[in-house]
Amino acid sequence: MIGAGIGVGVVGLGGMGHLHARHVTELGANVVAGADLVEAQRERFETEFDAQTYETHDGLVDNDTVDAVIVTTPNRFHEPIAIDALEAGCDVLVEKPLAHTLESARRIARAAADADGICMVGFHNRHAASMAMFDDHHTRGRFGDLTHIEANYVRRRGVPGPGSWFTNPELAGGGALLDIGVHALDLALYTLDFPQITEVSGVTRTTFGSAEEYADPDGFGDAWDGKSETYDVDDSVSAFIRCENGETISLEAAWATNREESMDFRIRGTEAGAQFDIGDTALDILETGTAGCDHYADSTLTGDASVTGYTEQDEQFLRAVATEAEPETNTIEEALTVQRVIDAIYRSSETGRAAQLEAPELEAEQCAKLQ
Repeated sequence: MIGAGIGVGVVGLGGMGHLHARHVTELGANVVAGADLVEAQRERFETEFDAQTYETHDGLVDNDTVDAVIVTTPNRFHEPIAIDALEAGCDVLVEKPLAHTLESARRIARAAADADGICMVGFHNRHAASMAMFDDHHTRGRFGDLTHIEANYVRRRGVPGPGSWFTNPELAGGGALLDIGVHALDLALYTLDFPQITEVSGVTRTTFGSAEEYADPDGFGDAWDGKSETYDVDDSVSAFIRCENGETISLEAAWATNREESMDFRIRGTEAGAQFDIGDTALDILETGTAGCDHYADSTLTGDASVTGYTEQDEQFLRAVATEAEPETNTIEEALTVQRVIDAIYRSSETGRAAQLEAPELEAEQCAKLQ
């Protein structure tokens, strides 16, 4: 078992914290500690995992039995928890996004660079069966050169609430873009092997969640009241990203919008294309041929349903902890690039103009200045 002998502490004991705890337990690790401000969450965690719990993360990172820390708190608290854990000698997995602001993300990156341990970021959709099959076929050259990606993570009505931290900019840093758009954006950048980005154009909108009357047929928001709830974040975003070698990305993300919901991810290559739903187990490959007559040659690959993004991601994390090797995926550098693009989308929306990203060497200098 890859996690044998590893003591794991989880900070943030809601649904995501429990999900990670179950996965690492199945992989052989010992969940030895948890931390959450809410007493009921601590009691539930203690019961399920027989773990020591704390009101804050301070006691957890000082616990000698904790080798690795998983952070699943609201975005604003990623920085102090991750940095304290790294400085205490723990390895860290931070749920996406890396932080609520670019400056905060840079400080985490700086701390990770100075630490002896590793820091990974929770972009689990890279490890879903659909993406794993695409990666293998792409490595074999089946798709040729990749040219454009259409990345969608759109809900018709799905604003978190009521009054949750997701809609509070002080805690979340943003809305739909930082919550679900970040998944589609990371997957697109990962697919293109994190190319150098030259220009970002974006528009964010706050349209539905702040309305006094908000139709929520599926009850996603649990009795949302637009008159009384805090709602100062984006509920949809449209963005276009240009890369140095000509690759492009179009991004659509929304908590609420008047169109059909979609998690459709489409990849265009010079030899073939691919499409799948983000996080799914099936992959469609779109090709053409001339044998006999000109024709389309479309195929569907059905992946192993047991290969889930979360499980594979947590296994990668525990493997890095066990081997004391730098992670090959979900790296802090990649997460910082995602955060830089998010920041550029917001800047572009504010100014009404395209935004540029600093060159990688200048970004490294920015991080190096942070102590």
